Amino acid sequence: MLFEYEFIDRISEEQIFQLMQLYRNEWWTKDRKLEDVRRMLAHTDFIFAFYEKASRQLVAFTRVLSDRVYKALIFDVIVAPEHREHKLGRALMNAVLNHPELKSVRHFELYCLPELEPFYEQWGFTKEVGGVRFMRKA
Repeated sequence: MLFEYEFIDRISEEQIFQLMQLYRNEWWTKDRKLEDVRRMLAHTDFIFAFYEKASRQLVAFTRVLSDRVYKALIFDVIVAPEHREHKLGRALMNAVLNHPELKSVRHFELYCLPELEPFYEQWGFTKEVGGVRFMRKA
């Protein structure tokens, strides 16, 4: 089947429900609640997404938090399973890294599973970060 996609940098109320469906398909986002996602989106600096033109269905999404100088943290790179062979993940990453307000950021960071490291290495991401350790407070 041939799909045609449209890039968007904000999502509508209807698309928030579609984003929730994308989140339900992923282990790290499946338990997110609608009101929390709405609040998260309101405080997200940049949204990058694609919808399928014929169905108007949101099929790919990522978001970025950034100070626009030193750091940009990429979150939630998600592509609907039935659209994963159409290079939408690549298109999302290219959109992030080529965004005019993010082009001069010194360090882009993201979380990924080990099996996804080769995908992100295409853009120069590495797990070698000079001895820095990831830490978390839950």
